[in-house]
Amino acid sequence: MARNSAQPATYRVQVLERAVDILQLLSQESGELSAGEVAVRLSLHKSTLHRLLTVLDQHRLIRRNAETGRYTLGLRLFEFGTRAVRGLQLHDQAQPHLDQLARETGETAHICVFDNVEMVSVAYAEGHRSLRMPATVGRRTPAYCSAVGKAVLAYLPGAALDEVLARPLRAWTEKTLVTREALLADLRQVRIRGYAVDNEEIEKGLRCIGGPVWNYSGEVVAALSVAGPAFRITRTRVPAMARAVMATAHRLSAELGYRRPAQLESPRRQ
Repeated sequence: MARNSAQPATYRVQVLERAVDILQLLSQESGELSAGEVAVRLSLHKSTLHRLLTVLDQHRLIRRNAETGRYTLGLRLFEFGTRAVRGLQLHDQAQPHLDQLARETGETAHICVFDNVEMVSVAYAEGHRSLRMPATVGRRTPAYCSAVGKAVLAYLPGAALDEVLARPLRAWTEKTLVTREALLADLRQVRIRGYAVDNEEIEKGLRCIGGPVWNYSGEVVAALSVAGPAFRITRTRVPAMARAVMATAHRLSAELGYRRPAQLESPRRQ
């Protein structure tokens, strides 16, 4: 019988938990840690820590710097993460969150991904109101005048955002932002508040609230929103609905591996 199989189950679980603690600690550091630093922070005996570090290093889950003797995360974790991300289907991951958001707000909830200069709906959940926004998977909307679009544009790298702004900004309604300056000012507000608003900019009488969805590497990969008639999603109701949207977006982001650096700010009044 193998040596490990004779060990008590509680011991094996404890070893696993300590190994996970080491990986978690290293993931929170921007640089490397010495074995002594790890031992102090996790309150581990040096001999126990040495055995754990040796095994983790052998499996490339951590990496020891040959020059300094200090440790950081290993590339094996990146390989695992990449395979896990490939297996994720965004619409499957998002659907329970959309269902909950629609129940909570009573309005139709969507999740969309950015495609060139447009947003494409990949999943939705209809609200329980008798008058609600028509929902269709595959529907495309311009990014610059939709809540989901602005929630993504606000965090795009400069070159990608410039590509969107280089195209004519068509006025869909009298409230559409059609100048570069106006749109950039609105995107700055998105970053401050944490959410975007389509204030009847793409369709008269329709108001939407969108929040960014982040992945494990800190990139915005999608946006989700609630949408409904402007007479029901009033300006005074926007902050409360925005909190629901952002909370849902952060829960989904966490499932995708995102760890936000700061606490969610309370939405400001429109």
